[in-house]
Amino acid sequence: MFFYDSTIILLIPVLLLAFYAQNKVKSNYRKYAKIHNSSSISGADVARRILDKNGLHDVQVKPVKGVLTDHYDPRIKTVSLSQDVYYGKSVSSLSIAAHEVGHAVQHAVNYVPLNIRATILPVASIGTTAAFPIFFIGFLFSMPFLLDIGIILFAGALLFHVVTLPVEFNASKRAMMELNNGLVTTQEDIEGAKNVLNAAALTYVAATLMTLVHLLRMILLRGSRS
Repeated sequence: MFFYDSTIILLIPVLLLAFYAQNKVKSNYRKYAKIHNSSSISGADVARRILDKNGLHDVQVKPVKGVLTDHYDPRIKTVSLSQDVYYGKSVSSLSIAAHEVGHAVQHAVNYVPLNIRATILPVASIGTTAAFPIFFIGFLFSMPFLLDIGIILFAGALLFHVVTLPVEFNASKRAMMELNNGLVTTQEDIEGAKNVLNAAALTYVAATLMTLVHLLRMILLRGSRS
């Protein structure tokens, strides 16, 4: 929020969780990026093998710049992997590549939460950018209708985060199933992949809780203007 008030204390626990989650995902990524996977296959190879196994021959796999910039774009059916993941043969590389392909599989099978997330994305984007300024103006000038608009918009952003949770958890579940099905040969690789993906999942949980607490703050502040 753009101003300090007594409700800010509600943010402290989720801020601590968010910092912990970010730290965890980075430390796990760095740790397992140094460990060569037992199958000696790159992230690009992992992605291609899983895609082909699921009949997704039309989905492309390409490298992109940056660190942890990996994503799947359903509009162009492309799995984009950061260069370290694309070319790397580490446990981190195969874990992240398998996770992103999990999203491609979701798209192919019309996974309902993924479709819902895509549908509400425009509203969530507006809510994320416009809700706070509108709410702040309403709070500053005691304009209840602006406060209500800000809350409604931000509720859309929270809905997006809530729907994102099953999407990400399911993509990781699909990734682990594929890795367990012959792509890796040691229990150490499996445990490492779990640690990488679980740490990433925690960041989504933290983001959802952060959005929930912000919405709660807005509702409490709205009540103070009644």
